[in-house]
Amino acid sequence: MAQVELNHVMKSFGKTDVIRDVNLEINKGEFVVFVGPSGCGKSTLLRLIAGLETLSSGEIIIADRPVMDLPPSERGIAMVFQSYALYPHMTVYHNMAFSLSLQKMSKAEIKERVEAAAKILQMEHLLDRRPAALSGGQRQRVAIGRAIVRNPDVFLFDEPLSNLDAALRHETRVEIAKLHKQLGATTVYVTHDQVEAMTLADKIVVLKDGQVMQVGAPMELFNRPANEFVASFLGSPKMNFFEGKLGTIAGDTSTAAFAGEGIACDGVRLVSQNKAQGAAAKLGIRPQHLRLDPNGQLSGTITLIERLGTETVVELNNADNTVFRFASPDSPDLELGQTVSFSFDPTLAHLF
Repeated sequence: MAQVELNHVMKSFGKTDVIRDVNLEINKGEFVVFVGPSGCGKSTLLRLIAGLETLSSGEIIIADRPVMDLPPSERGIAMVFQSYALYPHMTVYHNMAFSLSLQKMSKAEIKERVEAAAKILQMEHLLDRRPAALSGGQRQRVAIGRAIVRNPDVFLFDEPLSNLDAALRHETRVEIAKLHKQLGATTVYVTHDQVEAMTLADKIVVLKDGQVMQVGAPMELFNRPANEFVASFLGSPKMNFFEGKLGTIAGDTSTAAFAGEGIACDGVRLVSQNKAQGAAAKLGIRPQHLRLDPNGQLSGTITLIERLGTETVVELNNADNTVFRFASPDSPDLELGQTVSFSFDPTLAHLF
């Protein structure tokens, strides 16, 4: 059952189309992440759901109610912003209780809700402090707690971890994942960080220039990208691409052969179904799927080695001056300027 529905949603600022005909269903209890590069429209789409921006056209339905004409306070949503937006003169308790006070809720019920949220977030000992006495991670937990007490139909998170350092970002991400499992609430989360998207989401929505590029489970998008943009955006280091031509296409048009840049292979997943034999194409191979092989057909000269402890990333140039990368969990004995060769499993590659 869909908790949030977007039907032909459009948003323009003047003559600039920011959101272009977005259709999406978010099911009850799902954790959905909007991801994409800066300026792709993900925060605008979230603000349209929240009612902080006005639709140019289309329909938004939350919990079976069209909400286009409703103010944010009546949409059954609670939003956590990138900036914590806490009242500096109020304690943590009163920051969390403020929206409930505006609803004329009894003091006993407010106290019960705030204390319950504080217990979930393990911040009972912080209720008497003011925001200035809190760390960045604690302030973000207060902002999340302020959303929890409202018991909304949908939680909306707009890049909530952007202001935190790397270690704290990881800790808070884990807390948000645990919180979602505990509450089972429908959650829409905006980020430009693919690691956050891959680790948190039940479903990822990849956006580019205001359009939905692909929707699906994280590993589905990683293993079966619908186009070159999704393939290059998800994955670190990003996917390698080699230019060439299509060879023989299988009868079911699901796989094809490829030749180009010294590479010849067949049985590769064909993403673009409207291509004919001999058409220009790009072969996509993830750096993690390359294997060091002295007899491999893909060769390159090493220009950079990054030893990250858990992974070694090597950047190379091939004979056609194409830059590509190799990633390994091991620490291979390689040197700058060395020429090495690789093989790969064609069934793990993609043709665009």
